[in-house]
Amino acid sequence: MDREGTHERRRKRPPRPLDAQRLEELALAYVARFATTAAKLEGYLARKLRERGWDGERPADPAAIAARFAELGYIDDEAYARARAGGLLRSGYGARRIDQALRGAGVEEDLRISARPGERARREAALTLARRRRFGPFAGEVPERDRREKQIAAMIRAGHGFDDARAVVDAKDVAEAKQWVAEAPAEEEDR
Repeated sequence: MDREGTHERRRKRPPRPLDAQRLEELALAYVARFATTAAKLEGYLARKLRERGWDGERPADPAAIAARFAELGYIDDEAYARARAGGLLRSGYGARRIDQALRGAGVEEDLRISARPGERARREAALTLARRRRFGPFAGEVPERDRREKQIAAMIRAGHGFDDARAVVDAKDVAEAKQWVAEAPAEEEDR
């Protein structure tokens, strides 16, 4: 069977331009599939409008759809910020990387501030990263100066402060690193 000409016959037709109903359906499908923020939904809808065009009676308003979905509870920026911050902390990322991720998702500053981890959570995240990457006391041997500096730099890139990175990498053993975490102020623990 000759298949050379089939590609020419099966050209994709350009997608139909969006109308109000189809834009709403795209928005619903997006929030059903992904945890998102109002800003991310608005950006997604704007991108779809650029790609496919608009064929509605009134001008498209992605911001109004995102605002309505937030009112209906389909989108909750605060819950998104808490969940995203918690996930990044459990992965070993620091406060700076969490703030960057939330800013990139369009979370407002007051919600980013409320999602910032407390001292104990920041220290636990630093310890988690060190354990995962076998830094400091988790390496099994005392690292040489250049290796130690690379470990500290990697922790800083992961969003940890210099003092936290140095405290974990310079810990003599795992017990000392865990003690450093336990010494964190308790009043910020449940933040």
